Amino acid sequence: MGNPFLRFLINDWYISIPMVCMSLCGVALVVWRILLNINGKTNMDEFLPVFQNRLEKEGPEGALRYCKSRDDIIPRRLYAAGLETSKQGMAAMRRAMANVIELEIVPDLNFLLPPILAIAKIATMVGLLGTVISMIGTFQKIGATQHATEHAAGIGLALFATALGLLTAIPLVFSHVLMKAWVSRFELRMKAAAQKLLLLMQNAKSGAGAAAKPALSPSAAQAKVPVL
Repeated sequence: MGNPFLRFLINDWYISIPMVCMSLCGVALVVWRILLNINGKTNMDEFLPVFQNRLEKEGPEGALRYCKSRDDIIPRRLYAAGLETSKQGMAAMRRAMANVIELEIVPDLNFLLPPILAIAKIATMVGLLGTVISMIGTFQKIGATQHATEHAAGIGLALFATALGLLTAIPLVFSHVLMKAWVSRFELRMKAAAQKLLLLMQNAKSGAGAAAKPALSPSAAQAKVPVL
């Protein structure tokens, strides 16, 4: 068997099989997390005009129905939480959206990140353990035969475990750092989106109040006319 890596996979199967499984599992978790992030994004430039139109024409109830009909995070979870408490005032909306961000959305965005980091750390340690075990076995054979040159290939073969561990850990750690940074940026986007909703609701209520005043003035004026 000429390929040293294949020799490592077959001869040191007790290390290579767990390492390969961790590598495949780590890749699967990263891809899963990326798909969840893509599905959760919201194009605010497209969403806000439609949302504002629904809010003006159908009120908070129509806007809430529109938000619940979507699958992305900001409308379906953040805006829906704010609109559901809109009758209680702006302070209640602000608290509801802050609670949803902190207690529900951000923990969900961190879903799968701890296992990814755990696999990265464990893969490095398992690879080092495999190298140490292989080196111990190789040096024992050297001590028994007194011919180091016969086992030089075994020393090189033992290093494949560490190399495979590092090849598994480096991309996973890199992916974990990027995803944590994405979560932080998305949290800022959610806070900005929540502030926009509060402004839209405040403008909608101000417009409704201004429109209601002329409608009340004729009846009020009629009430002041003395009856003859």
